[in-house]
Amino acid sequence: MKYVGIDLHKKTISACVVVKESGQRAVAARKRLECRDEAGIAAWFAELGKFEVVVEATASYEWFVKLVEPLAHRVLLAHPKKLRVIAESKRKSDKLDAQVLAEFLASDEIPLAYRPGPRVREHRTLVRYRHYTQRRITSVKNKLRHILAAYNTDVPHLFTAKGQEHLAAVKLSAADRFVADELSSELHRHQKRQAKASRELRRFATKAPLAEKEARAVLDSIPNVGPVTTDVILAELGDWRRFRSQADVACYAGLAPGFRESAGKAKQLGITKEGSRLLRWAMIELAWRMIRTSRKWGRHFTHLEVRIGAKKAIVAIARRLVGMIFTLLRTGQKYALALESSQPASCRSNSPRDTHPSDPACLRGQPRQASSLGAGVDYGGPLSVPRKRGSRSRKLHDLK
Repeated sequence: MKYVGIDLHKKTISACVVVKESGQRAVAARKRLECRDEAGIAAWFAELGKFEVVVEATASYEWFVKLVEPLAHRVLLAHPKKLRVIAESKRKSDKLDAQVLAEFLASDEIPLAYRPGPRVREHRTLVRYRHYTQRRITSVKNKLRHILAAYNTDVPHLFTAKGQEHLAAVKLSAADRFVADELSSELHRHQKRQAKASRELRRFATKAPLAEKEARAVLDSIPNVGPVTTDVILAELGDWRRFRSQADVACYAGLAPGFRESAGKAKQLGITKEGSRLLRWAMIELAWRMIRTSRKWGRHFTHLEVRIGAKKAIVAIARRLVGMIFTLLRTGQKYALALESSQPASCRSNSPRDTHPSDPACLRGQPRQASSLGAGVDYGGPLSVPRKRGSRSRKLHDLK
């Protein structure tokens, strides 16, 4: 058996062939090939005989894997982050990188990376393109508001039909009018692209296999989870059955806290922010919606906010949500609505990110619920910890 390590780049690939002789590994051949010469690459691999090949899971590995997969005994994807020996080496070159990969393959020590199937790859392409168009729309809107703010004429309803009439009536300089018209045209184009992407995603969902249809039904049962969030979760998680626990899913979403321990001293760090950035964004946005419309999640957020602040609390809620979603997908159960309520779970009147209470008598983020959830309790100010029931009466009794 020959073991081939591939250092893949945009224009070239560097290959190193390692064989085992008397229990020792030895380099048998090296080769540098052009990526556009696919026929030459296939011919060179066909001459190797029986071989295994490993390549790092970079952005452009798929074409290479499809090319050599019919010829190879086994094709492996190496996790770039876990294979840190290459990145941390003081002597680094394409030849050495390929050799390290080949030697790790020969000793069966390759940290494997997940390779999504064809449907998941198509789904990710559509979901990420729609997210791209949404970011462009947000950027253009901000630029338009910035222009009007310079004339003190910005209005909340700027992007409605009445708002567009207002924009056309504002007296702008010749340069600002030119930029505003161009941005308005760009906004219209991005909105059309986003609508097309949404239609394509709806068509894509109609051809879903049975497992995906069941997963969509489970996600549809969760409050505040709409088509956009559903597509992000399914596309970014891929095959959720590959995760062993909720902790693995939270780690994949980058919502798991870091941890360092040395000489008996331990320190908790912030979240890792590794893995899927889009999934992490979707979970944070879902967490903000849930704490505003759910008694259960609003109560969790309130208790955490008092201790650690709003930003850390919402990340903790997002981590719980992604774990809960993973459990529902794995078991096939739908979301239980026993503790849900249509009443808002936060005293914020405008934005869930507003850290100031809209009601001075209300604790930051404290739900306006029945007395069984703490309504009417004297909290002693917006940042104080709630006192236990009966504590004031006991103090008065002691004074007597």
